[in-house]
Amino acid sequence: MEINVLIDEDLEANLELSWLQSIARQVLVAQGVGAEAELGLVIATQERVQQLNKDYLGRDEPTDVLAFSAREEVGADLPPFVPPPDGVLHLGEVIISYPQAAIQAEERQHSIKKELAILIIHGVLHLLGYEHDKPELRRQMQTKEAEILSHIEGGLG
Repeated sequence: MEINVLIDEDLEANLELSWLQSIARQVLVAQGVGAEAELGLVIATQERVQQLNKDYLGRDEPTDVLAFSAREEVGADLPPFVPPPDGVLHLGEVIISYPQAAIQAEERQHSIKKELAILIIHGVLHLLGYEHDKPELRRQMQTKEAEILSHIEGGLG
């Protein structure tokens, strides 16, 4: 599995790339994604995430996490995860607002690491096709998020 991490230069964040990669990797493994998968994880400024939210989703407001899938929509007659020509499943990018994660961690009275893990899990699940635009889909996604988080909570402080 290849997890490419980029942290915006402007951020005053002391983050370990290997830790961020391990959280994303654990989500992929929990979801049965094979070793030939690749995704990008960007830890960004609030301004960058808000601009992306405006440009791509038409929402000129801050948000905590955005997920941009590189996979084409899977049709009803096609199996999911059709192997691409290069053999690597390119999932897309998860972009997290570090300042928003810090705000939410304080509001929820837990560590910034736990909040980042929650947002990474959420974003990666979106890349894997989970949605939350309907109540039943929201419940499914929240259940899966909680299940994955419970397996990795040991190192979240």
